[in-house]
Amino acid sequence: MKHTNLVKNLSLLLVVLFFGACATNTQQASNGDAYTGTETVKFLADGVPDRVFFATNKFDLTPTANQTLSKQITYLKTNSSLKVVIEGHADERGTREYNLALGEKRANSVKDFLISNGISSDRIKVISYGKEKPANPASNAQAWAQNRRSVTVKTTN
Repeated sequence: MKHTNLVKNLSLLLVVLFFGACATNTQQASNGDAYTGTETVKFLADGVPDRVFFATNKFDLTPTANQTLSKQITYLKTNSSLKVVIEGHADERGTREYNLALGEKRANSVKDFLISNGISSDRIKVISYGKEKPANPASNAQAWAQNRRSVTVKTTN
């Protein structure tokens, strides 16, 4: 009887482990380790995502980021009086000082892209929050990827 229960329990455990290993998260896609999913993305305007994501310790723009920023550029050109703040963010790992500097580099990468594509620099401000305002407060790889971002926010001044 004990042997039968042990075999059943082990079989059940193997089935759970097998299906757990096969599971995927369809909301998260990655470009290297830069998050490209959708659950933390909001919109600057209808159909215009407000954020781009970065790989660990990086501030260079990915092809996915360039596509998003191209949509932002089109929107900003259509709304020529609109001003924005580019917020730079980092994940929780690293010192406060390092993450503030990295967030600023990320925001400036976005700013530089916008300017090089015809958006006036006087319409763009940059601020870094480092790791202080996470989009996802969890402490795991998916949360870190969601937190390595820049966010374009409309401003009134």
